[in-house]
Amino acid sequence: MKEVNPNETTRAYAYEFWLKAPMPMVTFFKTLDVSRLVKASKRQGLKFNMLMCWCVGKAASCVKEFYMLPVGDKLIQYDTIAVNTIVANKNGEVSSCDIPFSDDLATFNADYLRLTAGVAESCENHDLADSMVIGTSALAQFDIDGAVGMYSGIFNNPFMIWGRYRKSWFKTMLKVSFQFHHTQMDGAHAAHFLDMLQKEIRSL
Repeated sequence: MKEVNPNETTRAYAYEFWLKAPMPMVTFFKTLDVSRLVKASKRQGLKFNMLMCWCVGKAASCVKEFYMLPVGDKLIQYDTIAVNTIVANKNGEVSSCDIPFSDDLATFNADYLRLTAGVAESCENHDLADSMVIGTSALAQFDIDGAVGMYSGIFNNPFMIWGRYRKSWFKTMLKVSFQFHHTQMDGAHAAHFLDMLQKEIRSL
């Protein structure tokens, strides 16, 4: 990771106009067809949430804007990305766990299982400060139509939220929300990411 001069990047205009905005976050909503993920989860014994996190990382890795993030008043460029998941720990509370993204699903799955198990047992967050982290929160036991994340003014990371998927005769659908900082990307970049996410899910 390194600090970059915003004027030497494609985000110069956005940095000038959105970095100090009172509310610089934008939220998109999308309904995804996750039929392939559900089938893969059941047939291969893989966690659905892990598969979703991997597809999020896979899609994000194809969008260059994900590798740049406003941190404080600086624009930071990262070499790697990670996907965060919320873990229920042994004390009945929740902890945060960053999973380094790997293009190899088996590697990502191994890291996911190892790191989330460690966080659940230790009740300590696992943070990857040197990666651009995409936050996720899965409320899998609840039917929700969407959620708008809180803007703390401290963390500018993109964030995804989803609830329980819904089955019909032929498809399984999942509503997701995606929140992003306007300095990091524009609406077109976010929409492209969501399209890529659907593509990755269908091609799993």
